[in-house]
Amino acid sequence: MLKVIGGFIGGVLVVAVLSYNFMGSLMFREIPSPFGVEETVARIQQNIQNTGNGWALSGLRNPGKAVEADGGNTLPVMMIEACSTKYSGPILKDDSVRFLSILMPCKISVYKKNDGKTYIGMMNAGLMGQMFGPMVGEIMGHVAADQEKFVQFDPSKPAPAMIKAAPGGGAGGSGSGAAGGC
Repeated sequence: MLKVIGGFIGGVLVVAVLSYNFMGSLMFREIPSPFGVEETVARIQQNIQNTGNGWALSGLRNPGKAVEADGGNTLPVMMIEACSTKYSGPILKDDSVRFLSILMPCKISVYKKNDGKTYIGMMNAGLMGQMFGPMVGEIMGHVAADQEKFVQFDPSKPAPAMIKAAPGGGAGGSGSGAAGGC
């Protein structure tokens, strides 16, 4: 009996250690980009606008500016913000999951690393949604499918112009009234 209890406790500890070590890589995704930071941002912006499903650009941020303003130095980092009222609406209307508004708008980070390559970072929306019940899980599953479209690039097409953030943080875009946020 003692061996069974010891084995169970040992198994729980192994799972806990593995979960702790790998949770970040499950919750977030990082994929390499074949383009530089600005071209990657521009291509993602265009893909967001072309995806449909109510997606609109709601911001473009450069978090490195604050570091530079404080006298520091950082490699390029750009945060693309987009929202779909088709997906945000049901969550924002439901009191039991409205706290998930903290995840809105959807953010995609494009950054350069010390290896000189450009990467795309984003939340694993499908996995995150599963943690909050069937309604949120279904919606976030759709968000995850759309996110895959955001990062599909056709290198044979010329790069579009990057859409700079408008005053007030909005980047303009298409969609059903989502400019400036969700």
